Amino acid sequence: MRRSKGFWTRAAMAAFLGMAVLPAIGATGDKSDAGPVVAGTWEHHHASFSYFGITSLYSCSGLETNISQLLRHLGARKDLTVRAIGCPHGFDTPGRDAIVELDFYSLSPSADANAANTVQARWTPVQVTANRPSFIGRGDCELIDEMKDILSKNFSLRDLNYRADCVPGQVNINDFSVKAEVLKPLAVSVANARAG
Repeated sequence: MRRSKGFWTRAAMAAFLGMAVLPAIGATGDKSDAGPVVAGTWEHHHASFSYFGITSLYSCSGLETNISQLLRHLGARKDLTVRAIGCPHGFDTPGRDAIVELDFYSLSPSADANAANTVQARWTPVQVTANRPSFIGRGDCELIDEMKDILSKNFSLRDLNYRADCVPGQVNINDFSVKAEVLKPLAVSVANARAG
């Protein structure tokens, strides 16, 4: 039986695509169980900062939403409070400046796994760039830059690489990047902490 040249081309292409897809399928699995489980304790933080943007304008409600999502992405507890005040044109109208007040809990490593209020946690890789996570966009460089002290001083981060190269009035695809490992609670620990 003779096969056409098109058959062998399609077969080779299918084999090539199969080899390319297999590592990607393995990579989509949950990597959260890659590191050891450690004990963590919730620490309370209260902070504030003044936002002033030239490139991107935010309403107070937009700042509250984006900052809440960013803090949750980095492992803050769900009971966080973000309040933006002083938006010059009203709460829902974009403007250049606002005062942002934050009240939240984040995990810090605990030396004693049997101490009160400890939860099981794991060091988890996180990344914040112009397209990751989905609620962050290319115009958010100034916001990420102005939050550097709050994020780096109020979260337990390892191997932090924080870069914000903002140019006022310009939006670049690679003008900011935050990469680190952050201490996040295991899902079971969160459920047990609520039940207890």
